[in-house]
Amino acid sequence: MSLRPLWDARGIAVIGASDRAGAIGRLPVQFLQRYGYAGPIYPVRPDGAPVAGLPSHASVADVPGPVDLAMVMVAADRVISAVRDCAAAGVPVVVVCSSGFAEVGEDGAALQDELVATARELGVRVLGPNCIGTVGTTTGQVSSFSPLFAGEHTQLVPGSLGFVSQSGALGYGAVSLAFERGLGLGWVVNTGNEADISATEVLAELAQEPGCAGLLAYAESLGDLAPLADVVAGGTPVALLKAGRSDAGARAAASHTGALAAQDAVVDAALRQIGVVRVDDVDELLDVGDVMDLARTVRGHTIRRVAIVTTSGGSGILAADAIEAHGLRLAELSEQTLTTLDDIVPAYGSTANPVDVTASVMSNPALFDDALGAIAGDDGVDAIVACFCVLTGSDVDAVVTALSQVRERTGVPVIAVRTGADHLAPTAASTMRAAGLPVYQTPARAVRALAALAQFAAPPVRQKTTGASPAARPDTPSTRTDWSSLSDGATDEHALKALLREAGLPVPVGRIVTGADDAVAAVQEAGGRAVAKAVVPGLLHKSDAGGVILDVTPERAAEVHDQLAAMGGQVLMEEMVPGGVEALVGSTDTPLGRIITVGVGGVLTEIVADVALRLLPVERADVEEMLDDTRLGRLLGGVRGQGPADRGALVDAVLGIADLAAALPEGAELDLNPITVLADGRGCRILDAALALPDAAPATPDSPPDPEGD
Repeated sequence: MSLRPLWDARGIAVIGASDRAGAIGRLPVQFLQRYGYAGPIYPVRPDGAPVAGLPSHASVADVPGPVDLAMVMVAADRVISAVRDCAAAGVPVVVVCSSGFAEVGEDGAALQDELVATARELGVRVLGPNCIGTVGTTTGQVSSFSPLFAGEHTQLVPGSLGFVSQSGALGYGAVSLAFERGLGLGWVVNTGNEADISATEVLAELAQEPGCAGLLAYAESLGDLAPLADVVAGGTPVALLKAGRSDAGARAAASHTGALAAQDAVVDAALRQIGVVRVDDVDELLDVGDVMDLARTVRGHTIRRVAIVTTSGGSGILAADAIEAHGLRLAELSEQTLTTLDDIVPAYGSTANPVDVTASVMSNPALFDDALGAIAGDDGVDAIVACFCVLTGSDVDAVVTALSQVRERTGVPVIAVRTGADHLAPTAASTMRAAGLPVYQTPARAVRALAALAQFAAPPVRQKTTGASPAARPDTPSTRTDWSSLSDGATDEHALKALLREAGLPVPVGRIVTGADDAVAAVQEAGGRAVAKAVVPGLLHKSDAGGVILDVTPERAAEVHDQLAAMGGQVLMEEMVPGGVEALVGSTDTPLGRIITVGVGGVLTEIVADVALRLLPVERADVEEMLDDTRLGRLLGGVRGQGPADRGALVDAVLGIADLAAALPEGAELDLNPITVLADGRGCRILDAALALPDAAPATPDSPPDPEGD
């Protein structure tokens, strides 16, 4: 069922309407009239008294014309009855503005569940409850009671962006700021409690609206991200302000992997994978919105090399700092470009990027045009940030003309910075925006928005798939591990490694020994040097308890066996693997799905806490990117005179682990730490492995120990 009535309804009923000035039940009727909604408005109230000069009806069933949208503004205990009436009258979409549902506790949550069950049974879609309403600016459909629309100077600013917010008050506060800066919004939807219709569902439908150039959203919780992934893959840029970066309240984890998979890190990884730009505050959200119209013109292009044009050395330095901070880089201008600029820019300026054209060039429009043209025409320039201070009078028109013309001629995106009080040039921002030039007050904000544009320009090319068989990929194991054989107390390291070995993953040669003589034989089988480990039920930290002995030779094997066997369990003998780069690879469940974690492992795991996360499934390019996102990538390349490690072998192992992890039972945590990566061409080995199953005591890897100690 279409959600379009939320912003473009043929007729609207307001159930629980009131004629009392300032009453919540009156405001939607009043706002629909004020902002020019052309469709019929049907106030509904039991006594049939007029509302805001309109005749009302005792029931939605008495309304004479079709109603696409009903706003329900009655007490919580009457909402379900109102929804039944809407269904009987053929109303497809209902906005429940009433509060008193899940936000107030268990009783309210039960009432909300009943509301959703009733609506679904009757085929009615519900936005809310606890919802402030929706807006379609081009239709004047202000089906909302937000006080924003009662403001004496409030005017709708139609545009090409959609805005969806789980918070009503904050959401419409952000809308007011967008209107104030002249950022046009075509559609605004507050989703409230999201009992039925979710923010991601609304965003997905808005992306289908003709003329939608981008989507902005505020969220406090995230569910299924598949609709957002489809929106971005379809070419519509999305920026999200996700609240709740704190780790407070994060669940306790049974493994290092779980401990490192902080909720916010998972959100970051998930949004990055699907190509959604995440922002940190309302200003940044709107700043990113300002570049969304450019996204259509640069899609498919790489935006990385940035030229700075400025009349202020200070602005140029700040812009350069921001460029580096956001993963972009200063463009290296060609010798031809530098020669051209040398003929234009006076000696007291600068032709090296950042290019300081000086006030004298600015005073000559022809010279300024020539300088901009030379920079934009350089094949090494992907974008231009133009920084100006204290622009006044005719200087604004000159800058706008020059910047817009060079953008139109070359297609190079241009971002403007105007640092100065508004009263110096009151129309400057609106003039630049009208010319298609995003404009910001500081270089940092401009570059931050440009970095978002760079992400929009090159959206993810790898689409998430499900059900991929490892056998279909030549660089991963050919069979999927049957995790069902590991249950209850059977999650010891040896049993887990046996399954990993069966799946083709690189584990050291080793086995459980049956006695002192067998220990000698096992060391010989392992190449003459071994690591001995005590396998004792309930022993979580073998290293701390003296349950791991390194460099065991055949001569020491019997003695070591007896020492470890005295701890009350079995003894595992494994080959002694030479030192390498230590990595961690793990997998755990999150509210957004199962993730794979890759990062620095071994004794530095908690100290460095440097990992990258991705939602499963992943491809080779994902894993390569994860390595580069952490110090692990640099370690694998060789540091302090060491040669490079076998990065390719680790990537193969991670891909295999990811495929196996996809079949883990819900709630399980897999922790492989360390995986030692040997010199290039010599592969890698999974030295320690742990699997924490739901409702089972976890088996913990030998290193690193729990920092709190058990």
